[in-house]
Amino acid sequence: MSSPAPSPRIAVRAIILHENRLLLVNAWPDGVSDLWCAPGGGVERGASLTDNLRREVHEETGLDIVIGAPCLVNEFHDPKGTFHQVDIYFRCQITGGDIDHDWIDPAGVVTTRRLFTRAEMASIRVKPDSLANVAWSDSVFYDPLEPIVR
Repeated sequence: MSSPAPSPRIAVRAIILHENRLLLVNAWPDGVSDLWCAPGGGVERGASLTDNLRREVHEETGLDIVIGAPCLVNEFHDPKGTFHQVDIYFRCQITGGDIDHDWIDPAGVVTTRRLFTRAEMASIRVKPDSLANVAWSDSVFYDPLEPIVR
């Protein structure tokens, strides 16, 4: 008898517009991938979604944030495996720190952080596909299950 697939992983991510540019991170050490995403990460049991998001954003960017309303729920999975993740995105604002290219993620996951204009978003690989629309909108979005991209 095979064991059941693990429950979906929950993660939180920040939509941070600063001077009308979106803060994104590359979480692939040593340039393994050119895929960009919003800062954030996995939720630790016993901490609120917002506490997890504050911790993750600070680890990945060195920034302190105030967290606003949720704006996107995105799901992705590995169709050939058991991985399934649900990301909850929140609108956030920077309250402290600087976007410093020399910042080192203590976990060593994020290697690059950068602000992108809406026009620049069209020339990079980013997930989820709806990220630019979400960032420059006041609406709430749901992205149904999509295959994981590396």
